[in-house]
Amino acid sequence: MSQIAIFWPMLAHVLLVYIVYLVMARRRYIAVKSGEAKVGQYKVRTTEPASCVTVANNLINQFELPVLFHALCLALFVTNGVNYLTLALAWIFILSRYVHAWVHLSSNNLRHRSRVFFFGAVVLLLAWALFALHLAGVG
Repeated sequence: MSQIAIFWPMLAHVLLVYIVYLVMARRRYIAVKSGEAKVGQYKVRTTEPASCVTVANNLINQFELPVLFHALCLALFVTNGVNYLTLALAWIFILSRYVHAWVHLSSNNLRHRSRVFFFGAVVLLLAWALFALHLAGVG
């Protein structure tokens, strides 16, 4: 198995972050154009117009749990620990991040969003456990 394959899910997450940034820029532009917000409001990050709050929160989410994902991917690469199972878990985690972002930015249904988040967190925890087994020489 090619160890560099682990970078594809990482790049997929980077793409998601940029997609959320684009959604944020669009919503902020619309908020200013409609009069919901003023440009000066963005000088200091104290208030976000109602139409942009969920996007801002989702963007913050992309730099919380996914930090552990990126650290794990780099650790797997450095220790030659990438295999089909860890790669599959990486893709499942990223898929969960896309679904989480979609729910967050559309319906923002807390029950669905929290279930998807929890699922992704468990998948990532499992991947970390496999990494620990790899380090211990068990996997």
